Amino acid sequence: MAEVLHKVVEETRQGEAYAPFEGDPNVFHKKFYIESYGCQMNFSDSEIVASILQEEGYGATRNFEEADLVLLNTCSIREKAEQTVRNRLHAFRKIKDSKPGMLIGVLGCMAERLKAKFLEEEKLVDIVVGPDAYRSLPGLVTEAEGGQKSVNVLLSRDETYADISPVRLDSNGVTAFVSIMRGCNNMCTFCVVPFTRGRERSRDAESIVNECKDLFDRGFREVTLLGQNVDSYYYSPSPALPQGEGAVTFADLLERVALISPLLRIRFSTSHPKDITDDVLYTMAKYHNICKYIHLPVQSGNTRILQLMNRTYTREWYLNKVKRIREIMPDCGLSTDVISGFCTETEEDHNDTLSVMENSRFDMAYMFSYSERPGTLAARRYEDDVPEDVKKRRLVEIINLQNSHSRESYKNDIGKTFEVLIEGDSKKSDKDWSGRNTQNKMVVFPKNSMPLKKGDYIHVNITSATSATLLGVIV
Repeated sequence: MAEVLHKVVEETRQGEAYAPFEGDPNVFHKKFYIESYGCQMNFSDSEIVASILQEEGYGATRNFEEADLVLLNTCSIREKAEQTVRNRLHAFRKIKDSKPGMLIGVLGCMAERLKAKFLEEEKLVDIVVGPDAYRSLPGLVTEAEGGQKSVNVLLSRDETYADISPVRLDSNGVTAFVSIMRGCNNMCTFCVVPFTRGRERSRDAESIVNECKDLFDRGFREVTLLGQNVDSYYYSPSPALPQGEGAVTFADLLERVALISPLLRIRFSTSHPKDITDDVLYTMAKYHNICKYIHLPVQSGNTRILQLMNRTYTREWYLNKVKRIREIMPDCGLSTDVISGFCTETEEDHNDTLSVMENSRFDMAYMFSYSERPGTLAARRYEDDVPEDVKKRRLVEIINLQNSHSRESYKNDIGKTFEVLIEGDSKKSDKDWSGRNTQNKMVVFPKNSMPLKKGDYIHVNITSATSATLLGVIV
């Protein structure tokens, strides 16, 4: 992620999702190819889809031209993300024209938002499957093979895929995502997630802990617990029990996973400022293997704009939460999301955002100009009245300020020594290792004669830094 830390993420993150053949490749009578776009949850969902398809005799391929089934797991967070998917679908369609047996499917948030439009109007795909309907994918494929256009975008109040063991796609064997909940109840006015992923529901804690144990036993050394709003995780084993009896909160879950082994690191994403509690912060501080890093989206630094966004906190409340985090964990890394040019935003409102950034001193940020999404509350309630050139100018100011804070943050680490989990070779040279410290900062350091490997922990002294990477030597 280092490449996108300190610039506007105008394009959606994307990548091939690939699972190597395990055992005899002849057991796979068909091949699938899947690309994932957007958030970490989509990449995690692609691993669930791969598991479902593998049970049906499909093996993965890196070459979409040889695939019998091509899938795009999509994102609807921005208009440009959707256009990227459309362009990709047109490219796949050209391949399909010369390979009539190929099926093309759209999964995820874009499938949920546009539903049958892909089948009826654009005629780009054969299958449309929403985030809660992946179990039906084999049946939909069978229907599509018979010439029928297939769609299932039904949302669920209880689907968590807890019983499915994900196929780790293109894994480095060290880090893995573990989904702990699905959906969102927050109804931020700019966001499509409540409409594309449905209501919030938490996965049972035992299945989460068991998945993390299995990953550790297989050699993984870091798990990232995923949810649209992980801090609101709450699992009750039985509705028949008295309120709260036997219930597991997010702080409880963090502790259970941390106790698997001190060698298993735990990260999580994403937190909502209104829900992260002192219990979570104290649990993070208590366990060395819970990483000292929180992604805490602010979106705007102006209370009026925050109210229009339905973020349910004020500017002052957010700043106090940042202060509380640093009281309990002075060394905690902090990142955020910022939106420029939301409806009715004035220059004064924009300056409030800059001042919150000055006060909070984030290590990194994901920064965007506001993109109205059809169907959201903001699209129905407010006029998108900030001119594009003003949005872009304000965004540049936000980016420039964050870049200066990032440079300062990374420069301040020079001379410090960090425990780093080796994730693999540096992208620039196989003579260097790379990994992250507890604050989620990427660290690159030369290999030496020590017999190190991926998944090892090593202490690194920082000798220099860029605005996105720490450079050092093994202590």
